[in-house]
Amino acid sequence: MDKLWNVELKEYNSNQNRKYETIFTLANGYRGIRGAIEFSKVGERGNFIAGVFDKNTAQVTEIVNCQDPLVFNIYVDNELVDIDKANVLDFNRTLDMKNGILYSNYKLELKSGRIVEIKTERFVSRKNVHRWAAKYTIIPVNFKAKMFIENIIDGTVVNSAQDPAWLTKHFEVVDALDLKPGIALKTRTYDNKIEIVEATKVLSKDEHGNVFKIRKYAKLGERVRELYEFFVEEGKEYVVYKYGVTYTSRDTKEELFAVAHKELVDFVNEGYEKEKEEHSIVWTKLWDGMDIKIKGDDTAQVGIRFNMFQLASSAYADDPRVSVAAKALHGEGYKGHVFWDTEIFMLPFFVYTNPEVAKSLLMYRYNTLDGARRNAQLNGFKGAQFPWESADDGMEVTPKWGVDYDGNPVRIWTGDEEYHINSDIAFGIWEYFRATKDEEFLINYGTEILLDTAKFWNSRLEYNEKEDRYEINRVIGPDEFHEHVNNNVYTNYLAKWNMKKALEVKEWLKEKDFTKYETLCNQLGISDVDFKEWEDKLNKIYIPMAKDGKLIEQFEGYFDLVDIQITEYDENGMPVWPDLKGYKLHETQLIKQPDVVMLMLVLGEEFDLESKKINYEYYEKRTMHKSSLSPSMYSIMGLTVGDTQNSYKYFLKTILTDLEDNQGNAGHGLHAASTGGSWQSAVFGFGGFSVDENEVPNFNPWIPDVWEEFTYTINWRGSKVVVTVDKNDVNITSEKDIDVKVYGKDYRVEANKKLVVSR
Repeated sequence: MDKLWNVELKEYNSNQNRKYETIFTLANGYRGIRGAIEFSKVGERGNFIAGVFDKNTAQVTEIVNCQDPLVFNIYVDNELVDIDKANVLDFNRTLDMKNGILYSNYKLELKSGRIVEIKTERFVSRKNVHRWAAKYTIIPVNFKAKMFIENIIDGTVVNSAQDPAWLTKHFEVVDALDLKPGIALKTRTYDNKIEIVEATKVLSKDEHGNVFKIRKYAKLGERVRELYEFFVEEGKEYVVYKYGVTYTSRDTKEELFAVAHKELVDFVNEGYEKEKEEHSIVWTKLWDGMDIKIKGDDTAQVGIRFNMFQLASSAYADDPRVSVAAKALHGEGYKGHVFWDTEIFMLPFFVYTNPEVAKSLLMYRYNTLDGARRNAQLNGFKGAQFPWESADDGMEVTPKWGVDYDGNPVRIWTGDEEYHINSDIAFGIWEYFRATKDEEFLINYGTEILLDTAKFWNSRLEYNEKEDRYEINRVIGPDEFHEHVNNNVYTNYLAKWNMKKALEVKEWLKEKDFTKYETLCNQLGISDVDFKEWEDKLNKIYIPMAKDGKLIEQFEGYFDLVDIQITEYDENGMPVWPDLKGYKLHETQLIKQPDVVMLMLVLGEEFDLESKKINYEYYEKRTMHKSSLSPSMYSIMGLTVGDTQNSYKYFLKTILTDLEDNQGNAGHGLHAASTGGSWQSAVFGFGGFSVDENEVPNFNPWIPDVWEEFTYTINWRGSKVVVTVDKNDVNITSEKDIDVKVYGKDYRVEANKKLVVSR
């Protein structure tokens, strides 16, 4: 295997199990299985199926940790193979990102002195999302004995197993089934009564046929198991295949046991190797449209591929009722909720590499639009107010209480005040349309969201008669250190943009499909009177600025706060808390992440280079990076304003967020927004890709000295575009004729011909 496609772990430390369960998670958009070691009881196993949510006794609705189908125990006589009780003679785990397969090798000396070697591989199919499988090669190194293989589906699983205050069970076991051979367990969630069936089967053959001699089946409380007994000879290899199938009542109206059983039989008949091969073919196609190649920097190469692999694993195009959560399908962190992260950080990756998935993610917002309208109504506003944290129906599910950095109870206000999510979604719609020109989507779905979010902002604006301006008060921006602020610039500027874009698009719709335009106006209760009101108001929305007009004030009164700057950094290069000199955090200018810098990246064409440079330099000294979203933004903006040294540093921080656990919480699940930020840092930052006000692709790349060559691929309006940057030239090829700008000059790239521009 090529090391540049692999994430490898060579030493075992049970204290690191949760972290590597996240890193080695295998997912396909439909489901995610955390990368647990079958032969360890230490960690936090997870089986997450997109769209399966429940509340029951939890604080809020959250993703369900479903019954665990991964349990696979080996006994030598009656001695359990347990890595935490054995002497580890050899250990290696390797995630093959090129093919989406997790390999593990263990050589263990049991307490009895017996030495057993186990080689495993596991995949969660991209070809058929309902299938997953594992292969175990078992070698009795220095003994012959009776061996037992125990296959279990465990229905005792709970959520928040590491947090006794919120320990919750989200399903009841309905039934178990003996598939003879194979087992199945059906569960049902408490609130929405979603049924889930996991079915598994283990098989082992050698040159003489079936290896197993005796089979026993049992339902043991909330667990179902089958046990196989056979005899092993010293030094001989024994191969055991485990086939798995998953279905829920979200997938079909047919009886689930019957559907799962048939699928399992078909899977076994087709065979492990065939499914693995077809799964790898899907990954080959995915990589063909998204791979980034970095020559000369192995750390950057493996890091960027890890981020793309896990983000691409977290979504698929066939279920428009689900989106990518903040921790993806990799853990219970943030309760499986969907945030603004999806549209601002993750969506661009899919827009420019896999537009069908991007469309599906936006359709999730359309399919939860009724919930957003209900949120607005409950809060006394009009239109649609998308939730800060979203689950399955678009209603607000942000917890009301959490803990601060010292473990003290603290009220969470984001669900009440972080309104900018509306504009983030609106921007995502526009970015998708701009890159794809998918008129059907904008006509039938996107325009409705743009209009209803604009209608919300119109109702949320507050008129300041004294200043003759419109304000948005008592809000939280992306910098969540400062709550209840007035006129946050990120919120206000994007609200203005949202309203303006809605007015532009409704004019476009009027020309394209007048009947649809009239239908939407009727449905949403809006007319030319409303549009005139929006236009009048948006031109008076207050944007806080410094007196010189270049430095933007993050929110009204921010510059009056105590100015404490960062002077020290830890071993990961992350800021160390400075002495607050007795002040509370919200009384200082220290920020969690940079609202102003983020705004200038989202709407880059609206700010000149000098403004970007001034704001980057000011806010960089005051940003604590207490969000994994933050470093990627500084990496991109640093390249824009010429701070190349720090840009590379921030890029490495971003791509290594989970691999080096520089936020300290990788065990909770993937930092999915950071994976999207990694791609943006590479493509928008070093690749210099942007789209100007005339919707022309711009390329202004810069690469570090350590990079010999840098290549990335994007999809622009149905054409695959490949950009390669080396020490001397920028090379661009496209499947179709396209007009581009390179370093500010106009060029035409002819289909399948290389454009070469000197750097």
